[in-house]
Amino acid sequence: MVKSIPDLHLSKVPETGPLTVRTLFENEESNLLRFAFSLTGRRAVAEEIVQEVFLQLHAKWDEVKEPRAWLFRCVRNRAFHYLRKSKRETLGIDNDGSLGAETHDDPADDLVSRMETVAELKQLINQLPEKDRRLVQLKYYEDLKYRDISQRTGLTISNVGFRLHQVLKKLAAGLLLGGVENES
Repeated sequence: MVKSIPDLHLSKVPETGPLTVRTLFENEESNLLRFAFSLTGRRAVAEEIVQEVFLQLHAKWDEVKEPRAWLFRCVRNRAFHYLRKSKRETLGIDNDGSLGAETHDDPADDLVSRMETVAELKQLINQLPEKDRRLVQLKYYEDLKYRDISQRTGLTISNVGFRLHQVLKKLAAGLLLGGVENES
């Protein structure tokens, strides 16, 4: 089964030639391995993830409309699943002799954690009343000073500061309820 997609730009596949699982594998395997390795930090795990994803693509070839994007998305999802699973399975002995979770300075773990925190924070911001969302947008997305926010909203400068402080406390409490630990 050959799939022809002229608008998908792959590095070594001619735009007019047919796209097959084999040509996709030949052209994207190393990129996918680098991507998986950058997320997991383990070569063997990256190779396993890429192999599993290509096998899954082969089985679903007729259903996948954009195979390259699908491959990268599946590799990312499997890498994150691996990181979550390995984090739960990694146990060690604390200094006091009790059983506890080991901590690693693994950038992939930090990335997953930050991405989950950002997603949770965006959801909490979207649940804020419109006036509070607007204050957060002006302060943290547009990087305005309280004086400028005051001019745009009609609130006093001190009221802007007070309201933002209250909103931040509310967001922090929401993150804690959502299971996000106190991080910087």
